[in-house]
Amino acid sequence: MHDGRDAARILTTGLGRRRFLQAAAGVGAAVAVAGAAPAAAAGRVAPATFGGILQPGQGRIRGDHYLRSDVDDVLWGYVPSVHATPVTRMRSGRTITIDSVSHEGILEDQGRDPAAWFGEQGVRRREVLDDAAAIAAGYDRTPRDFDTDGPHVITGPVHVEGAEPGDVLKIETLDVVPRVPYGVISSRHGKGALALTGGGAPAGITLDEVMPPVATDGRASGVPTEYGNVSLLARVQGKRAVLGTGRSRVSFPLRCFFGTMGVAFSDNARLTAPEANSIPPTLGGGNIDISHLGAGSTFYLPVRAPGALFYVGDPHMAMGDGEVALTAMEGSLRGTFRLTVCKKGTGDAPSVAYSYPFAETAEAWIPIGLSDPDGSVGGQGTDLDVAMRRAVVNALDFLEHDRGLDRAVAYAYLSAAADFAVSQVVDRTVGVHGVVRKADFRR
Repeated sequence: MHDGRDAARILTTGLGRRRFLQAAAGVGAAVAVAGAAPAAAAGRVAPATFGGILQPGQGRIRGDHYLRSDVDDVLWGYVPSVHATPVTRMRSGRTITIDSVSHEGILEDQGRDPAAWFGEQGVRRREVLDDAAAIAAGYDRTPRDFDTDGPHVITGPVHVEGAEPGDVLKIETLDVVPRVPYGVISSRHGKGALALTGGGAPAGITLDEVMPPVATDGRASGVPTEYGNVSLLARVQGKRAVLGTGRSRVSFPLRCFFGTMGVAFSDNARLTAPEANSIPPTLGGGNIDISHLGAGSTFYLPVRAPGALFYVGDPHMAMGDGEVALTAMEGSLRGTFRLTVCKKGTGDAPSVAYSYPFAETAEAWIPIGLSDPDGSVGGQGTDLDVAMRRAVVNALDFLEHDRGLDRAVAYAYLSAAADFAVSQVVDRTVGVHGVVRKADFRR
């Protein structure tokens, strides 16, 4: 919803149907986009299968509100700060459907022309999203620097009424569906688990084991299309994806989720401030890259700005823990979320979540640890041991304070029964998450 000044600007400048729909969406669910389902229906999770091209505004829209990834609303490579102006507003407990756009296929090393790049991969023009093409051709909110900026297209922020610093925003992912029948997996020089660092191989591997191979590294050219980066198209077939051909063909299950879900964290008002770069996750969430956070999951984030200022991006169709090559199977998704403000002392959110990201599914609680959760302030720490220790401490705090376990018993339990996994090792700040089974606590 826009205030009176925005409404006047809309009417006097004639920005068209997009702004009209956004303004109308803010009035209430009764006048939301046609086809929107009530919140109760949105809570019924549908299988993550491809049901047809979802161009902006087309197809079923489940939420009370609807947000597109329009070129003049998104941020490319950066996330909103606490000073950001929201693109829409909603009440706590309501639902919103967001059309996200994947950065893959529109980046500078791919020519910044999705119709041409995807066309070379055999994708028909009608299967290329109009909002992706518009962003690639017309984004100018910030100057693009491929070597410095994050790659992600960030949609938002959404102002949630009643959210104040010290609260928690509860983010329930109700539904996630592919907007296109394909995704892209990329490996880029200088990035990923096997990247060349400082002119040499990282500890534990040789130059011959660096990926992509050192001999194909064209970064010295300064021209992104000549960097020699590798991007592979994977096709959606039912509930699976197919990558490669012939003897190099492999298939794997779709597991759609948003790699980036966050609330405003940085207090630097500059849009391209280093601490607002979209790559490293922070205490405000962001590029958290935890594969469990698909439909049916709940993500809790500590609020630092009035309205929380929720945003999404980095849509994934599948990802293995670690995300070792740099990207997951990146593909544009339509997600529906319920956003609820939780106040301290109500018991509506885990106690840990008031100071650190925390998640859960129907089956498990998911404590999280980050190696350096302050963005890019003062450099970047990538020590997995640090992330692991923080995940364990957060798990202990939750089990002691929320589940009533003696801390020594909780520590022993985690060692005997909980699983800890590497979330990702490619986002400057690396992450670890635990999986604590709820069934173990049913008496």
